[in-house]
Amino acid sequence: MDIDTPYPIAVRELVEFTAKQGNLDIRFTPGPTAQQGIAGHQLAAARRGSRYQRELRLEGRYGCLAVRGRADGYDPVHQRLEEFKTYRGDLNRVADNQRSLHWAQLKIYGALWCRQQSLAELNLALVYVDVADGTETAFAEPFSRTALEDFYADQCGAFLVWAEAQRAQRQRRDRELDALGFPYADLRAGQRELAEAIYRTVARGRRLMAQAPTGIGKTIGSLFPALKAAPKHAIDKLLFLVAKTSGRELALDALRRVAPSAPALRSIEIVSKETACEYPGRACTGASCPLAKGFYDRLPEARRAALELGVLDRDAVRRTALRFSVCPYYLTQELLRWVDVIVADYHYYFDTNAPLYSLTVVNQWRTLLLVDEAHNLVPRARDMYSATLDPARFRAAAAVVKPVLRAPLARVAAAWRQVHATQTAAYQVYPEPPAALQAALQRLATAVGEQLAADGDAPAPALLAFYFDALCFSRLADTFADHSLFDVSLPATPAPATPAPASPGTASGLAPLCIRNLVPASFLAPRFAAASACVLFSATLAPAEFYRRLLGLPDATAWLDVPSPFDAAQLDIHVRRDISTRFRDRAASASAIVDVIAGQFARRPGNYLAFFSSFDYLARIASRFRRDHAGIPIVEQVRRGDAAERERFLAHFTARGVGIGFAVLGGVFAEGIDLPGDRLIGAFIATLGLPSVDPINAEIERRLDALFGRGFEYAYLYPGLQKVIQAAGRVVRTTSDRGSLHLIDDRYALRTVQALLPRWWRLPTR
Repeated sequence: MDIDTPYPIAVRELVEFTAKQGNLDIRFTPGPTAQQGIAGHQLAAARRGSRYQRELRLEGRYGCLAVRGRADGYDPVHQRLEEFKTYRGDLNRVADNQRSLHWAQLKIYGALWCRQQSLAELNLALVYVDVADGTETAFAEPFSRTALEDFYADQCGAFLVWAEAQRAQRQRRDRELDALGFPYADLRAGQRELAEAIYRTVARGRRLMAQAPTGIGKTIGSLFPALKAAPKHAIDKLLFLVAKTSGRELALDALRRVAPSAPALRSIEIVSKETACEYPGRACTGASCPLAKGFYDRLPEARRAALELGVLDRDAVRRTALRFSVCPYYLTQELLRWVDVIVADYHYYFDTNAPLYSLTVVNQWRTLLLVDEAHNLVPRARDMYSATLDPARFRAAAAVVKPVLRAPLARVAAAWRQVHATQTAAYQVYPEPPAALQAALQRLATAVGEQLAADGDAPAPALLAFYFDALCFSRLADTFADHSLFDVSLPATPAPATPAPASPGTASGLAPLCIRNLVPASFLAPRFAAASACVLFSATLAPAEFYRRLLGLPDATAWLDVPSPFDAAQLDIHVRRDISTRFRDRAASASAIVDVIAGQFARRPGNYLAFFSSFDYLARIASRFRRDHAGIPIVEQVRRGDAAERERFLAHFTARGVGIGFAVLGGVFAEGIDLPGDRLIGAFIATLGLPSVDPINAEIERRLDALFGRGFEYAYLYPGLQKVIQAAGRVVRTTSDRGSLHLIDDRYALRTVQALLPRWWRLPTR
């Protein structure tokens, strides 16, 4: 490694790499909040004398390493360097390996301070501050400068070997990506235009929204130019963010295509902790899980072996983790700093506590975001920044709490009831969450946190669930603005009383309280701004203004509408203007819809999908179809189907097969599935896809109209037709596919609706 080119590293990052040892210990032990931590540090520093030196900036070199850090304070009278650590509850619950890490951090600070002040010896003090009462517990020890220098050299030397390997790997990666060729014979029509736009976006550090037809190969068409641009524009991390598992699979397949030409490129897939866990039901501690015991002792070898594999999908991480007896999920977390491409769900970057966003900011990574099927980010982000207080979860928590928490829970119930006391309708919107409710929730959260910190037992799951609900609700209440609604829907019949032990009837008769986000823009905008460049792509990103406004993208965001490579002759479109699928007309429409499906099947037998607005409507039509056409095979999507049920449904769509699949529009079979050739030769869409008309959606329409002047379009029309286009996109997947599409609803004849459908479709004129 070139010694003249510094490799910057923070002291904390250095010791977390070199000095962690012992067991993984991930248990719920409420620690101080950021505000409490700052207050604890300030309190401890304020107690020191006037000569006390605070917030010491420290820097040092070791070869090419530029080590930097900031010690909390120095007492020149006692020649004592101090580091403050805040905690809650029992100090004995701070794990030994965590204390060792604190000492390692302080000893490196000591070495740097001795250098800067030319000291021969120094007293070091690790001071633990209890945020509950401000008491301090200090552990002090004298060190010679020689001993501290030796420790510093050992830690830096251990990291330097790794750093040299990482820099060499980065150089190899960049050379390979510079020479990378497209992994297929040629770019498809549409792919080239998309690729060129993405390359320009990275080069200029901009944001791009790209609408590209389903079936052109958007995954490799976006990954390839992003990888090509990475070396020249110093991209540290490429985050490929997806809404569904199928999106992760497509991205990993594309990366495997690239891997032979770029073996130094490192990619990893993040899966949920529940999915990765080898010992469900066990705590993530050395005493409970064998993969947590000694985790940090075995981590270096597991990390080294994993990074030799290139594409680290879930199975590759699992095999490596089990080979070295470490936890697969936490091995993945440890590898994130050292890979080039991360394939993950949206929430790992966009959610409130998103780890990839935090790592980007803390490490000042130059990050490139590729957001797959970006139309899904609107509803997903709304969910991320919404919160509900559920009476059932409250009752479950109240049933298991210890006596000390009954009073705080009762205050929450009283404030909850106070909301109901002002309710004049079954559904009601309030200007904001009431201050009394917020105060009660905050007091409850404090009380639960203190109790859990003091209690050595594992918290009851029901209590923990409502505690997290209260924290989330409180956090969103603090940021409440016109981007959200606070609403209450009273149940049609009162819930059965399940009183809290301390106060009979306390938890009965409560209705859910919701903070419902409508416009996630203000939450997402900082996350887009933190990235060096962003590309959002989907087959349905129009109108651009709708998505730009709701997602918080800058006004200068570029827009690309990629022409379709498909010919209008490939898709035979029929519009049934004589059938209404409105709620009031559904019973009367059943016979006509069955005739449309059966007639098309008779003309051209094969595999078809029929989409409906709800499971009830689906069941009505399927029952009628089965009765009238018993000889035609059908398969129905089931409510809350799991992965096995999904595979069972798709197994019916074989080459040269015949039958009708009945599915719900907007569900798992309406996008993200690929049935090329004669595995699917047509679709019927018996709905306009509009959300149901109910008091909640009516209020959403009113609020969006007040914000943007297009309430119906934003609340109903655009989201509905986005689902229609996605479902229709299942039919024609390649330039050789041929199929039919039946749009069944009289509203498809409206010009306002037709203007939002794909340009390449040739709609019948009558």
